[in-house]
Amino acid sequence: MTPGSNIPLSSARVTVDVAAPVRLDVSGLLLTADGKVRSDDDFIFYNQPAGPGVTYTSGGGTAPDAITVDTSVVPPGIEKIVVTASPDAAGQTFQGIEPTATVRDAGGSVLATFTPPQLGTETALVVVEVYLRNGAWKVRAVGQGYADGLAGIATDFGVSVEEPAAASAPAAQRPAQPPAAPPSPAATAVPPPPAAPPAPPAAAPGAGKVNLDKGRVSLRKNETVSLVKGGRPLLSQVKMGLGWEPAYRGGDIDLDASVMAYGPQRNHIDSCYFGKLSILNGAVKHSGDNLTGEGAGDDEVIVVDLGRLPQEVTGLVFTVNSFSGQKFTDVAKAYCRLLDAASGEELVRFDLTNAEAQTGVLMAKLVRQFSGEWDMTALGDFVKSRTVRGMVKPGAGAL
Repeated sequence: MTPGSNIPLSSARVTVDVAAPVRLDVSGLLLTADGKVRSDDDFIFYNQPAGPGVTYTSGGGTAPDAITVDTSVVPPGIEKIVVTASPDAAGQTFQGIEPTATVRDAGGSVLATFTPPQLGTETALVVVEVYLRNGAWKVRAVGQGYADGLAGIATDFGVSVEEPAAASAPAAQRPAQPPAAPPSPAATAVPPPPAAPPAPPAAAPGAGKVNLDKGRVSLRKNETVSLVKGGRPLLSQVKMGLGWEPAYRGGDIDLDASVMAYGPQRNHIDSCYFGKLSILNGAVKHSGDNLTGEGAGDDEVIVVDLGRLPQEVTGLVFTVNSFSGQKFTDVAKAYCRLLDAASGEELVRFDLTNAEAQTGVLMAKLVRQFSGEWDMTALGDFVKSRTVRGMVKPGAGAL
């Protein structure tokens, strides 16, 4: 196929996969006649893999991700399903990458292929669209690029994203913007303690910074602990354990623990979560998804080798999201704790005692100081987001 061309679908159920030399995130959006989603539930992707008549399938390994559309069960009022793709690596463009979309029928036979031409600085694409015209379903090759990533596409189609929605026009129609002036270096560091002597761990929240000289530290919201003991930096490899209990009123609750890595200008570098268990060349690893919260001890564990983190990583923000949609007021308790990865000794704990009726929470942050030491601060800030992607901007703000 060529851009703008279309073919009728001979099968009610079709699958569109998008292959490339690099890993791509593929998603689908269900659109009404006005070209908008009805709600955020019409955005189908790796963290929300099923919607009415549309499903997402992860290829895993080197296989491409795919969107399957069953036109026989697409709800009335939905007239178009667009299939999008963006490079998985943060900040990567389609320069030198030639993605190819393949449309297959229910039996796996190839109906069409499409490779968008002349790609450059785009960071996301609308690749193809499955659309209804005069009672018949067709597929059209699109290949329209966006310079502001998947957030730009989502904003154009009416999805609520927790990122600035400005400049979401297609890349080809939008001039490049000059880079923002970087903040001063001090903006990336935890504020220094007040002139008065630092308060002990039991003092009022946010009253100062302590270290690990006296053993385990229990933090309250906005309190900070320096990962230093006896005047020397702590061991380099630590574990962040996050735990919770099922909802009071029965039923499982699927909370997802994640960590987001940022650079010195609070720029998002990468995220480690149940769908991406290792980032930064293995310096950050995730234990995998816990779908219920059942069982004693930590429900999900993230191991961070501070000594192996690239110098460009100056901050880590640990989050928990309720993918199942239940609010944190329905969770019996949630906590995070920092452990010595070698001995399992608990070093720092933060128990979330006051919950809000939201679906995301920033639990804690680790910030690299100019001395090379790391500080941990308890956050406990709630956000309306069921996925880690919605936590990127609030996480940057927390730094």
